[in-house]
Amino acid sequence: MVNETSNAPAAAFHSMKDFLKQTGGFAVIDGGLATEFERHGADLNDPLWSAKCLVTSPHLIHTVHLDYLEAGADIIASASYQATIQGFEAKGFSREKGESMLRKSVEIACEARNTYLAKCKETMDDDDDKILKKRPILVAASVGSYGAYLADGSEYSGIYGDSITLETLKDFHRRRVQVLAESGADIIAFETIPNKLEAQAFAELLDEGDVKIPGWFSFNSKDGVNVVSGDSIKECIAIAETCDKVVAVGINCTPPRFIEGLVLEIKKVTSKPILVYPNSGESYDADRKEWVENTGVGDEDFVSYVDKWMDAGVSLLGGCCRTTPTTIRAIHKRLVHRRSSSPRH
Repeated sequence: MVNETSNAPAAAFHSMKDFLKQTGGFAVIDGGLATEFERHGADLNDPLWSAKCLVTSPHLIHTVHLDYLEAGADIIASASYQATIQGFEAKGFSREKGESMLRKSVEIACEARNTYLAKCKETMDDDDDKILKKRPILVAASVGSYGAYLADGSEYSGIYGDSITLETLKDFHRRRVQVLAESGADIIAFETIPNKLEAQAFAELLDEGDVKIPGWFSFNSKDGVNVVSGDSIKECIAIAETCDKVVAVGINCTPPRFIEGLVLEIKKVTSKPILVYPNSGESYDADRKEWVENTGVGDEDFVSYVDKWMDAGVSLLGGCCRTTPTTIRAIHKRLVHRRSSSPRH
C-alpha cells in the first residue's frame, strides 16, 4: 500500500503500473491550481505565479489540495510548478529560503493528504458530494520548464534561443529537482515540457543517481501534432522511453480536442502508462498574462472526451489550467463507471 500516515514517500511505490493495479486500472490527477487560488482571492500577477502562495497564503494551497482530494483525485501535485531557487532569489529571498519554499510545497501537499485520510476514517460515505474514500494517494512534486521560470510565455513556445544548451538546463534544474525529490513526494511531475532539449535534460538528471524517486514526463502541444516547439512528439516520448526512472508519459496544458490524436502517436513509441491532463481549451495571452475568456469548453464537454481518451490508451486523467474540482469530480465519476465495467486485472 502507498504510505498513508506520514510525509515520507510511499515506500512501496515502485512503478506507476503497480499503483494503477491498486486503483483499478485508472487514476485521477488533480486539476488547475493557479486558477483555483485566484478563485479564492489570491493575486498571482507575479513572476512566481502560483508559487507566490507559498509565501503569502500556504493555508490556501492546503485548502485547494483538499478540494481536489474530496473531488476524487488520486494524485495531487505540489504548488511548485513555477517555484525555482533562481526565481525566489530574484524576489530577494536567500538560496536557503528558496530551498525551504520548495520543501514546503511538498509538505503542504502531504499534510493535505493526511487531512483527507483522517476525514476518511471519520466516515466512509460521500458527504455533501465530497468523495471520502480511503485509497492510495500519490503526492507529485511539480517541476515546470525553464520557460515557466522566465515568466514570458516561452513554455508555450519552447523557443529558448541558441545560448540555452543541454548543460544550461541541467544546471538550472539540478538542485531544485534534488530538493523536491528529498521533500517527501512519491513522484516528480515534469510538466509542460516544450521541447526535446529539456526532456533530455530531465532524463539525464534522473539518471545521475541523486534523485531517488521516479518521475513522469508531460509535454504540451498547440497543434495536436508536435510539441509546442515543433519537435516531434514521438521523438520526445522516445527520450522518456530510454529512462527507467520515467514511469509514465503524456500530455498536459493542451486543448482537449488535440489529446486523442497525440495519445495515439505516443502509444506507438512507449510501453509506459499514458497520462493526460489538458487545459480547458482556452487561449492564454502571454503579453497580458491572462486567459482569454470564452475560448474553451465547459466541464460537460471536457468530460465527454474522457471515454475516447481511455479507449486510446490513457490510464491517468486530470486537468490543467482553468479546470476545477468540479471537472475532477466529473472525471472521477466517469472512471468509477469505467472501473466497474472493466474486467479485473
